[in-house]
Amino acid sequence: MTDCKDKRLGRLARIEGQVRGISRMVAEDRYCIDIITQIAAVQAALRKVESEILENHVSHCVEHAIQSGNAEEQRTKVAELMEVLNRRLR
Repeated sequence: MTDCKDKRLGRLARIEGQVRGISRMVAEDRYCIDIITQIAAVQAALRKVESEILENHVSHCVEHAIQSGNAEEQRTKVAELMEVLNRRLR
């Protein structure tokens, strides 16, 4: 678990650096298409981290709720998951 966490933190640190780089590009009046390309790269990187965390949530939290046999906990976890998925689709 710590290995996954460390990898995600490393990826987020790289994304943070990319965002700072985009800020510099804007400040330096760099070519718009280059800035947009970098923004798209950051968005893709964030989606990848989001996907990994969502996968982890399903394989641990949702799976635990299912195995617990607690119907209320199961409904809560499924409702949370559906809310997140619906937000991603907007």
